[in-house]
Amino acid sequence: QVQLVESGGGSVQPGGSLRLSCLVSTNIFSFYSMGWYRQAPGKQRELVAAIARDGGTNYADSVQGRFTISRDNAMNTVYLQMNSLKLEDTAVYYCNAQEPPSRKISYWGQGTQVTVSS
Repeated sequence: QVQLVESGGGSVQPGGSLRLSCLVSTNIFSFYSMGWYRQAPGKQRELVAAIARDGGTNYADSVQGRFTISRDNAMNTVYLQMNSLKLEDTAVYYCNAQEPPSRKISYWGQGTQVTVSS
């Protein structure tokens, strides 16, 4: 069973930065497609950023230019660097791993709270 453990959430003022980390317990991490999602109160979970096994990335329009997703295959970890945080970035952030090769099975972390407030 693949497990994902997120860390790095917290509270920050608008304009601040946070870096989220997600450690994945698998010996084939480099083959996984990874993503960060978020869910704000009363809203649906949405994709924030994704990174493919070849390093290709995509971002939600709302975070483009402010957030950066990256991965360290040697450390089995995916990161989300969040800069210029806004009030509307407040949410629980979830890490997602899509199992190769079909990507039909995915695993979720427990979530980490990010709160942006003045």
